[in-house]
Amino acid sequence: MSNARLTGHTGPLSGYKAIEICSTVAGPACGRILADFGADVIKVEPPSGDPLRNMGKHVGDVSLYAATALRNKRAMVIDLKTEEGRDLVRRLAAKTDVLVENYRPGVMERLGLGYEDLSRDNPGLVMVRISGYGQSGPYRMRPGYGAICEAMAGVRHLTGDPDRPPARVAVATTDYLSAVYAAFGTVSALLNRTRTGKGQVVDVALYETAFTQMEVYVPAFKTLNLIPKRVGPNLPNMAPNSLYPTRDGGYVLIAANSNPTFERLIAVMGRPELIDDPRMSSIRARGSNIPYCNSVVSEWTLQHDGSEIERMLLEAEVPVSRVYTMADIFEDPQFAARGMLPEIPHPELGSLHHPGIVPRLSDTPGQIMHTGPDLGQDTRQVLADELQLSPREIDVLVERGIVACGASGEPA
Repeated sequence: MSNARLTGHTGPLSGYKAIEICSTVAGPACGRILADFGADVIKVEPPSGDPLRNMGKHVGDVSLYAATALRNKRAMVIDLKTEEGRDLVRRLAAKTDVLVENYRPGVMERLGLGYEDLSRDNPGLVMVRISGYGQSGPYRMRPGYGAICEAMAGVRHLTGDPDRPPARVAVATTDYLSAVYAAFGTVSALLNRTRTGKGQVVDVALYETAFTQMEVYVPAFKTLNLIPKRVGPNLPNMAPNSLYPTRDGGYVLIAANSNPTFERLIAVMGRPELIDDPRMSSIRARGSNIPYCNSVVSEWTLQHDGSEIERMLLEAEVPVSRVYTMADIFEDPQFAARGMLPEIPHPELGSLHHPGIVPRLSDTPGQIMHTGPDLGQDTRQVLADELQLSPREIDVLVERGIVACGASGEPA
C-alpha cells in the first residue's frame, strides 16, 4: 500500500482505496470507519480545511476532535474551485474503489465529479453520497444537519421530558448512525462488485437514518392511530425501567423488565410483597402504572449511594448502571479491558486517548495506526504516489494555489 503510515494494517479493507470529500461529522466518520478497518482513505480538503478542524476542544492549535475523527487517513488540500483541482480529483477517482462525499445533491455534478462522470473512467467505483434528504424527492435540495433531520423524522418529538420542550442529545447521534449505514452500504456495494464488476451509488439520507429509530411506532400509527409522546427517562409501557435518584446526588438506571427480574429487584429492596400488589403484579400492570412503580423504586434508591445500589443489584443479576460521566468511564475496568480508550502517539501532544474501534473482529480487527494528519500533510505524497507527479509539477500546483502541502500551505 502506498501510504507508509498504514504499512502493516491487516484489517479486512486493506488494499481498498477511498477518497473522502466531506466536511463536519457524518462523512468524515464514515471515512474513519473505513480507515480503521484498513482502507487507504485520502481526505481531500479545501484550502480552508474541513470545519471539523475548528470544532470541539483544542490544545493550542491542535484540534483534539480532528486528531480522532481523521485518524488513519491521509490528508491533502485541493482547491475544487479550479478546473485543475477538479481534474486531479478525477484522476484520483479513476484509480480508487470508493468516493465518499456529503455535498448537497447536484454540487458534485456541477463540478463534473458526479457518478456518471467518474464511473465512465472507473466503472467499478462505489460512490457514497451522504446528504440531509437524499439524492431524490422534493426536499433533496434542502440544507440539512443531523439535528434538523431528527426533528423531521420524529425523533426530537420523543426526546426529553413530557412537560418540557423537546430536548436534544448532546452528541451527533444521527450523524454517527448515518456514518455506520454509509460504511455498511460501502462494504455491501464492494461485495456486490466482486460478483458483477460494477460499482454503484450508496445514497444515505440523514432524515432516513433518524427515521429508522422510529421502527416500533410506524405500524402502531396506522393500525392504532398512535402518536407517541415524550416519556422522559422511562421506557414506554414498561416499568421499572428508568432513572432513579440516589442518596449521593446521582442517578442509576434500573431495567427490571421481566417478572423474574422484578422479583429479584424487590427482594433486594426488602419488599417481596409488592408482587401481590395488583399495580405491580405483572408486566402489563407495571406498564400501566409507571409513575407509581417508579415512586416505589425511587423511595428505595434514595436511601443508598449509587455504587452501593449497583453492587447489590448486580449481585442479584438485575440490570443496573450508574449514569457515568467521562471521569467514570476513564476509571472503569470494562472500558480498559476492551481497549476502548487506547492511547495513541501524537506528534505534538506526546499521546492522545482515542475512542476504541467498533466492532471487534476476531481474525482481522481494526487498528489505529496514527492520529489525524495536519491539513495538507500528505498532499505531496499522494500526488507523487498516486498520480506520479514530479516534485517540480507539484511545486507548480502549489505556486498556482491548486493544492497546498503542509499546515502552512507551503511545500513540505
